[in-house]
Amino acid sequence: MTQRTISVPEKIRQVAADHPDRPFVVEAGGRTVSYGEFQSESLIWAAAFRTLGIGPGDTAMTMVKPTAAAYAAWIGMCWRRIVETACNTDYRGQTLTYLLNQSRSKAAVIDPEFLPRLIEVSADVPDLEVVVVLGDSVDKVEGTPFRVITSIELLAGVEPETTLEPLMPWEIATMIYTSGTTGPSKGVLIAWAQIQLGSDGLIPLDGFDETDVFYSPFPMSHASGRAAICIMTQCGGQFVIRERFSTTHYWEDITAHGCTTTGLVGAMTAFLWTQPPSPNDAANPLKRAVMMPVVPHYKEFEQRFGLKLTTCYAMSEVGPVISTGWNITDPASCGVVRDGFEVRLVDEHDFEVPVGEVGELIVRHRDPWVLCQGYFDMPDKTAEAWRNGWFHTGDAFRIDAQGRFYFVDRIKDAIRRRGENISSFEVEALVNAHSAVVESAAIPVPSEWGEDEVKVCVVRADGSLTEDKLILDLIKSMPAFMVPRYVEFTDTLPKTDATQRVKKNLLRVKPLNANTWDREAAGIKIPKG
Repeated sequence: MTQRTISVPEKIRQVAADHPDRPFVVEAGGRTVSYGEFQSESLIWAAAFRTLGIGPGDTAMTMVKPTAAAYAAWIGMCWRRIVETACNTDYRGQTLTYLLNQSRSKAAVIDPEFLPRLIEVSADVPDLEVVVVLGDSVDKVEGTPFRVITSIELLAGVEPETTLEPLMPWEIATMIYTSGTTGPSKGVLIAWAQIQLGSDGLIPLDGFDETDVFYSPFPMSHASGRAAICIMTQCGGQFVIRERFSTTHYWEDITAHGCTTTGLVGAMTAFLWTQPPSPNDAANPLKRAVMMPVVPHYKEFEQRFGLKLTTCYAMSEVGPVISTGWNITDPASCGVVRDGFEVRLVDEHDFEVPVGEVGELIVRHRDPWVLCQGYFDMPDKTAEAWRNGWFHTGDAFRIDAQGRFYFVDRIKDAIRRRGENISSFEVEALVNAHSAVVESAAIPVPSEWGEDEVKVCVVRADGSLTEDKLILDLIKSMPAFMVPRYVEFTDTLPKTDATQRVKKNLLRVKPLNANTWDREAAGIKIPKG
């Protein structure tokens, strides 16, 4: 029988009632907020929104760095049944205007440094009525169609809301915008049931208790920045937040706050791994981490830092669908299907492909409300994704005879070269395995012979690696049809703020530029056979 989930705000209320003084939110280098204090602050926010005339069904944007106040404002919105719209703090100009208008946000809660960006677009966001600036002071603002008020002014003298009903599993917890790497960003409507399922699936919760501490250097504009609060409320533990990942502060934060659990996404793993080894590397309180994606040397990583790793496949729309649990058997696999989910790998007509062949992953679940409730005000995109009763992820996978799933590529990122279908993900994995490479991105470049050529954009560990050296090494390790024709060395790759996913659409704008090296022009031939 399907069980109704208990929402995160309700879990916080329960722990606050039983253990009001227990630490809950810790700002690295800042204040520590107990469960009781956090509960009171969030209910004051809920009451304050009522004074602004912002209520159930309205949308309100947040453009904030991760702080205890920002989390309390979000939970306060939820108690008031306001749909919180999470905005990437890098947004400005046209992208900021688009999000405010597409979400129809009536209010915004922002950090002071972002106010000039809202003022710049004020004439183009007619729905925005009030902007709440976190803190106690703000420069005088005149001539804007919206009201500007500090959070200190707004919350002064406001008593906590006391007439709130429990939040139900089907009610919206937040609206997270997709990265928009292949088109306009879409607002993913996420219900509390999905938040709960995601908390249980991102990292296995067996063995967790109130002594656990989750380290979260992730932005609030993405689900990764909500994971810690959602996970730790399940066991009554605490979480530590920092504005962004910092190699310099990472281990000192972990040690100072006794962090037992964390997440590792994108290049974070490489930055930690490439630091000079120390005999004290394992002398830290970390017990476990979710790593996405898993590196080939994951066992050595576990041993060096004294922790256990898990991984999973997840996306904002469906949460963690596939997981290894604490039993990674193949670093190339993201695991097996989680209980309750149904998945299929299908062709372009939604017919299932045989085991071992590549198909698009489509998903549904046996319980209600645990997958996204569609895209906000985009019925056509919602219908396109939910074809034939299944959510279409847009991700290509294959499955082996043991039921393990292997991510192949985003379908739109796949490369076809001289009759061969090439996974950019697999190309990147092989390039990243090179000892002199920090990270890379593979993209298709139109070929003069039709179809595509392979290009890799590479961040080097140092300047000693040359293009010809990289290609000659890759020839030894990858199939001939995968070997890149083009190489471009770069200092950084453009990425989304939250998941650190490479914005390949930007790399495709001018792929053959002055910094692009051509293997064929250099006269390097690939041996046959």
